[in-house]
Amino acid sequence: MLAKRIIPCLDVKDGRVVKGVNFVNLRDAGDPVELAALYDREGADELVFLDISASVEGRATMIEVVRQTAGEITIPFTVGGGISSVDDMKRLLRAGADKIGINTAAVREPNLVLDGARKFGSQCIVVAIDAKYNEAWGEWEVYTHGGRRETGIRALEWAKRAEELGAGELLLTSMDADGTKDGFDLKLTAAVSDAVGIPVIASGGAGTPEHFYDVFTAGKADAGLAATIFHYKELSIAEVKGYLKEKGVDIR
Repeated sequence: MLAKRIIPCLDVKDGRVVKGVNFVNLRDAGDPVELAALYDREGADELVFLDISASVEGRATMIEVVRQTAGEITIPFTVGGGISSVDDMKRLLRAGADKIGINTAAVREPNLVLDGARKFGSQCIVVAIDAKYNEAWGEWEVYTHGGRRETGIRALEWAKRAEELGAGELLLTSMDADGTKDGFDLKLTAAVSDAVGIPVIASGGAGTPEHFYDVFTAGKADAGLAATIFHYKELSIAEVKGYLKEKGVDIR
């Protein structure tokens, strides 16, 4: 079994890190390059950068942020947000990203996952899934466009399809839990983890070290991602890892 990973997430807008609750009410959380270097020193296993500007201007800013970050850190990092072509992937990988995260574009054009995996290898392609519980279905629905647009696609079916297309990893965000600090969505995470054979990064809801333990055990996740608690110093990576070690979880 692979060691579990702790991954801070940096939502980058116009060159600054921001964070909200349930995908809204954003507030400034600092400089992305400085925060990335801090998390590297503090023992993060990886980082995720999400470009939530994703306009033409935002993309140019983001490439520069990626380039600067790559020069400051030694751990792998994934970059996502507004990526809609293999050329977009290539530019970010050349700037220093280790992996590419795709969400809306993958739903719109699934062959983008296939093309990216063929060109750069599955290990470079992370399909991000934003999911929200659909009461009428009794299961989870995929949302796109930063959680603003429902798709009518069932999350478990899309997770399996993404794996078939060549995704090397899934970044699974519970929109219901996002930013709440009440714990990860264990039912969603376990259901997706059971449905696929590739690693699942759980995102949305981390508030305590116990939440990470729960998502690695009951949720069956391979990695736990968080933003708010790390950005605002409510918890340190060392505290989370120390707790997990005490509980016998195999971590890096």
